[in-house]
Amino acid sequence: MNKKDIANIRKQFKLNNNLLSIREIFNVYVKKETGEIYHHVSQPFQMLELEAQELFLQNFKKVLTGSLDNKLFELKFRRDVEDSTQTILFNGLHAKETENWNETMLQIVEKMFANTVYEFDTMVTFIRGEYRKPTKKRDLESEEGGDDEVYSNEFILCSLNKTNQPKKALLFDYIEKEFKSNNILDPIIDLASPMSGFLFPAFHNNAADVNHILYCSGKVNQPDELFIESVLTCEDIITAVEDKDSFEQILINVMGDEVESRVISNVYEEIDRVVQANEEEEDESESPMLDYRDVERILTVSGVEDVDTAKVEQAFKNVVADEKHEFKASNLVPKNIKIETKVANLSIRPQDLKHLKYITYDGKRCLLIEIDEDVIVEGFRLETGTL
Repeated sequence: MNKKDIANIRKQFKLNNNLLSIREIFNVYVKKETGEIYHHVSQPFQMLELEAQELFLQNFKKVLTGSLDNKLFELKFRRDVEDSTQTILFNGLHAKETENWNETMLQIVEKMFANTVYEFDTMVTFIRGEYRKPTKKRDLESEEGGDDEVYSNEFILCSLNKTNQPKKALLFDYIEKEFKSNNILDPIIDLASPMSGFLFPAFHNNAADVNHILYCSGKVNQPDELFIESVLTCEDIITAVEDKDSFEQILINVMGDEVESRVISNVYEEIDRVVQANEEEEDESESPMLDYRDVERILTVSGVEDVDTAKVEQAFKNVVADEKHEFKASNLVPKNIKIETKVANLSIRPQDLKHLKYITYDGKRCLLIEIDEDVIVEGFRLETGTL
């Protein structure tokens, strides 16, 4: 799934929306430390109170919120594994009876807590429903399109949430006109910050892809490897940070660890150009991938000297142990580059690195920044000097 696919389904989680219907919701309450299922209940989503529906819809949107390869990860199911979660989810998706749907989801809950212990009670929520997307936008003149013809896909979404104990507080009773302590002991389910979750199946070109699942990590760049391997039975993944770090090591292998700021700026600008060109092509649904040949071309046009195929290919082998490895281009361009010194810390956009020079003046190392405007410090315009 790309970011547009995810954004489109995320925005459908709202009340009274004919493009997304949630048929059933299944909540499972699990006790801390023992992992024992204390209670579970299944019911039609529309039977919930309106306020509860809104809380859950916000929770489901949270599961689908975040950047790809940072917080959201499209995973591929492993082949030929026992007790495959892919099979469990597929059976649950097509279960005709609610009882069968509940049984399949409980199998996943058991896998979640087989090797994981929490210091707090948790609630696992499953929903299954139908996601519809118009095949084309409605034409205002002919009034054709829109809901007239839609792509339709069944889905399951899961959210794992922690519980918090209510804090002791002093209350004022308006009826009795007296102050009272808060004696409520019921745990509060934190729907605002899901610990993890997933969407099955993934969607590609408006069709379901049952070989992949969209996984949500509770924290940015910290996917739960045990959850991915043992619960979802999926293949290992590489985060955007890991991908970017490996790419930087390859650049150092090829260019050396000393390089002009102009060259670094050119490299990132060229990668960004590839990403932007891809986004302008409506038929392209995936982020462009860069292999060693693409990296060789990017370094060459960026002004790096003595670049050849063998050198770049060897750098791939040295860093990622696979000369056929491909990098997702959108993971490689940082939003800002931080420069930290004892005197000052700077944050600069990659494309602006060309305006920064590292020079020696009067025997001292200096950073020279080319700017077009006056510099204002505490309301004062700095006086211009000449080197």
